[in-house]
Amino acid sequence: MSQLLKVGIAGTGSYAPERVMSNADYSKILDTSDEWIRERTGIRERRFAPPEMPTSFMAANAARRAMEAASVAPEDIDLIICGTVTPDHFFPSTACRLQHELGCVRAGAFDLSAACTGFIYSLSVGWNMVRTGSMRNVLVIGAEKLSSIINMQDRTSCILFGDGAGATVLRQSENASEILFSSLHALGGHDDVMSLPAGGTRHPPTHETIDGKQHTIHIKGREIFKFAVTKMVEMVELSAEKCGVPVSKIAMIIPHQVNLRILEYASEKLNFPLDRMMINIDRYGNTSAASVPIALDEAVKSGRVKRGDLVVMVAFGAGLTWGTVALRY
Repeated sequence: MSQLLKVGIAGTGSYAPERVMSNADYSKILDTSDEWIRERTGIRERRFAPPEMPTSFMAANAARRAMEAASVAPEDIDLIICGTVTPDHFFPSTACRLQHELGCVRAGAFDLSAACTGFIYSLSVGWNMVRTGSMRNVLVIGAEKLSSIINMQDRTSCILFGDGAGATVLRQSENASEILFSSLHALGGHDDVMSLPAGGTRHPPTHETIDGKQHTIHIKGREIFKFAVTKMVEMVELSAEKCGVPVSKIAMIIPHQVNLRILEYASEKLNFPLDRMMINIDRYGNTSAASVPIALDEAVKSGRVKRGDLVVMVAFGAGLTWGTVALRY
């Protein structure tokens, strides 16, 4: 077997729609308030794409910014992986649409569905494609239009979600940048914890499923809280162990932006300073597969993450799925 190549993140990019949906906006249509939402979630506002804007539009904008940051031309991209649960269509894949829109004429393309862990899964697949020498430049995207699948009458869930996209370019690294470790996990049989019940072959669309709001997100908050805290702590500790350092030596943790209370509780369990976690849930809400790459891009652009920093990214979501990627940025 040939020697595995060193792979790094060459560039990042993100995109969020212009429309801001604030907590005050929700209070006009639901029995809720800004204080009620902030106390339970830490969210102040989130971004909603207009009805005519598909997921691919946001993904393409994030991808262009990542390719520009990486100084890579569209024709040099060998593979596009788009992590999403809100594709433009069941098929063809959103990634194929992106291949056309971005002009990546040589690239293979596919979508990957792992809910909120979608970007971590996609990044791990892309990393292994490059380090085995199968691909040179891989574009990895997390993009969601969750506003299209929320029940605006369910105040416990609709307040949580927003739209956006984040992207990275992976390629063989010749500097300090290097992906060091990844770990992916799943535990099936928990469909009731977080799901979109209808629309697939198990429950095809009918008048009854549409009238029953079965084409919108259904979640159980209490179960998610315990699961997310447990897995976040486990994944961070595992990443630190595999990188041969104590948790305290991690420069930045970039978690899935699920709920501020979950992140605060995990911070306490890890004895890790909250100000060394990249948190932007107050401005974006939960954007599922887009949340980690958006947060990574903001951390890079703001200078909170610099070349050579040890960074751990962790996510958890429906499936149930969870995973982590550790890297020297």
